[in-house]
This record gives sequence, C-alpha cells and structure tokens, in this order.
Amino acid sequence: MNQALPAAAPALPATCEIRQSFPALERRVGENNVAYFDGPGGTQVPRTVVEAMSDYLLHHNANTHWAFPTSVETDAIIAAARSALADFLGASPSEIAFGANMTTLTFHLARALGRSYAPGDEIVVTELDHQANVAPWRALELERGVTIRVAKMIAETGQLDWDDFSRQLNGRTKLVALGAASNALGSITDVRRAAALAHSAGAQIFVDAVHYAPHALVDVRGLDCDFLSCSAYKFYGPHIGLLYGKQDLLAAIDFPKLIPSPDTAPERAETGTQNHEGIAGAAAAVDFLASLAPGPSRRARLTTAFEGLHAHGRALLAQLWDGLSAIEGVELYGPPPDAPRTPTLAFTIKGVPSLEASRRLAQRGLFVSNGDFYATTVVERLGREREGLIRAGCACYTTSEEIERLIAGVQEIASDA
Repeated sequence: MNQALPAAAPALPATCEIRQSFPALERRVGENNVAYFDGPGGTQVPRTVVEAMSDYLLHHNANTHWAFPTSVETDAIIAAARSALADFLGASPSEIAFGANMTTLTFHLARALGRSYAPGDEIVVTELDHQANVAPWRALELERGVTIRVAKMIAETGQLDWDDFSRQLNGRTKLVALGAASNALGSITDVRRAAALAHSAGAQIFVDAVHYAPHALVDVRGLDCDFLSCSAYKFYGPHIGLLYGKQDLLAAIDFPKLIPSPDTAPERAETGTQNHEGIAGAAAAVDFLASLAPGPSRRARLTTAFEGLHAHGRALLAQLWDGLSAIEGVELYGPPPDAPRTPTLAFTIKGVPSLEASRRLAQRGLFVSNGDFYATTVVERLGREREGLIRAGCACYTTSEEIERLIAGVQEIASDA
C-alpha cells in the first residue's frame, strides 16, 4: 500500500474564505501583502486556535487531577484534546501522549526504548530524515552500544532507495526510524511498505510524520506503525508535539518518570505538567481542519477536508514547478508534481546563496525558508551544504496569485545573478 495522496477531491470553501481565519495574512511589506511560504517550518494560526488557548488561560487555568472546578475542567479539556488528536491520527485517545515537540518526544521515546537495547542491537535510519529522527537514535550508540545503519536516498529523485533499505534489515534490527515525508524535498515514503519489512525482520517502526501530517490524513492503523510523532505547529496549531504509540507498547515501555506520576497509558509517557493551553490549541487546530468539510463525524470531515486540501496543494505545486523550471539558472530538487509528494518545493538559483535569495524575496513580502532545515544529510547528498536550499511550501491559505509573485521574484533574482 502506497500512501500516495489522492488525485481528486470535493470542493472546500474558497481560499479567500479560508484566508479570513488567519489574521497573520493582513501583514504587509511595503505595498505587498506577505505571502507565507514557510509552512514546512511552521504554519500560520487561525483565530479559533488562539481563542481556544486564551479561553483556557483566562477561564480554566489549573493543574490536573484535583477536585476544584478549574482542575476538573482542565482534565476535561485534555481528555477532549486526546480524542481530537486521536481522530486526527486514526488512533484511540489512550494512545495519544503530548510533549513539547516531536524532537523532545523522540528523545524521550528513544531513551525509554534504549533501556531494553544491548550492544549488537541495530537501528535503521535514512538519509532522507530530519535530524530529529536521527540524533535521538544516534545517542543510543554511546549510551547502549547500539549500531546505527543508514538507508540511502536516491539523490536524483529525492526518494528512498528501497533496495538499500531492505539490505539494512536483519535479525538484529530492533527499530526502524523513518520519515513519512521529507521536510526538505517533499517526497513521500511508503510507510506501510517499510512497516511490513520492519515487522518481518522482527523490528518495530517509528514514524516522523511532522511534514506528512499537514498534507495527508494519517491513519496509524492503515500504516501499521508502532509509534508516530508530529507537531501541531505544522498543521495550524501551537508549538506542541504529540506521540502516538500502540496501546500495549505505551503500557509496557519503561519510560523515565517520577514515581508518584500516573503509571497508565498515555500519561506515563508524559513528563511533568503539560502545556495545557497548547493542548487546547492543538485540538482547536484539528477542529479547524474538520470545519472545512461536511461529514457525519470528525474523522469523516477530516478525510474530506484533506482530500480537498491535497487537490489545492497539488495544483499550486504544479504551477510553481512549471514556473520555476522555466527560469534559467534555477534548479529544482525532489520528485515531480505527479509523484507521491507534498506541496513543498526545494530549489536553488545559480550563483545566489539561499540566504541571500531568501532576504531578497522577503523584501517583496515573499517569506521562504533557506538552509538545510535540519535535513543535513539530504543537503549534503545534493552538494548544497555551503549554499543551502531555498524551500517554498504551500498551505491551505496559499493562492495562485502568490505563486505567480514568487515565480516573478525568483525570475528577477536569477536575471541579476
């Protein structure tokens, strides 16, 4: 099963209507409204998310599990958020743990799993991954004597080398750590295929869905992953992360924890007092996405909404790909628009470092990311470790007119180079 995004979808509210939910879009640089292409590093936030967070802080703020009303209300808000994020991932509420971000949660999980690892055990990572899905497992090399194997990417396409991936698996493999989508190149990896290979070798699989979750509705049951993590600030929420783990695994893992803290899943995977307002905001982000489509349940509405968002992003990506590929001196990276991918495009302008290009585009109100995006191995394999890449991502609020402005801005910089 390849979790390629669907090709067609029902209509969503017009982009201009969706944009009304985002106050940040009112910002201007000179005569230009800001066009936010930095979504892969963090999307803008709809008004309803901020309202949910402020409502919690102003009217319900308390610590958990006490008898007075605001504490009881806090417990209810967290429980409702677990249900919302469970709908978002196709999981059960008892399989959703919260934390600061995906990176922190991955270090926490790695440390917990590592307690049962021994010298000679192996973990497989990939060249496509963000360092947040590499460094936590690398730490176990020193702490537990674990061997790290690295599956290669195909530099020409930005996709996983499946033959090499299969060669890395053996009877000593304890875990596969895999990104569902490259935050640098937008390429989507078939997680279900990887999970089947990992499980056939007797290994578990951890999925970094940070870049995938904003663009395709995650189905942890369909992917058959053991663990999955993502961050709400990539799908229109606040800066908070979440970790999915199969119920029996969360209940059994030896998580580092305080002795008096809860010992039942999922709270046993959480350390200390959580970011309650962020949890409320993450739930509101899910409800914002669900509000974009009709349906008999939140999961059904999310399914329809993501189909529409994919169609929107696919059209914008094709427009951007065609426009930039026609500019002399511009090089595009990653798979073409008709391949399984997200609407995120990495490119370079000959003779112009990515930082300089980003600054010049920002002067036109075009906010793009530059550098390596913590996907350092990807950038090294592409030979761009000094100059870096330019990255533009499309979100639910991106318009065709903004794409044309970006193409024109790149054309001007390339012409001057």
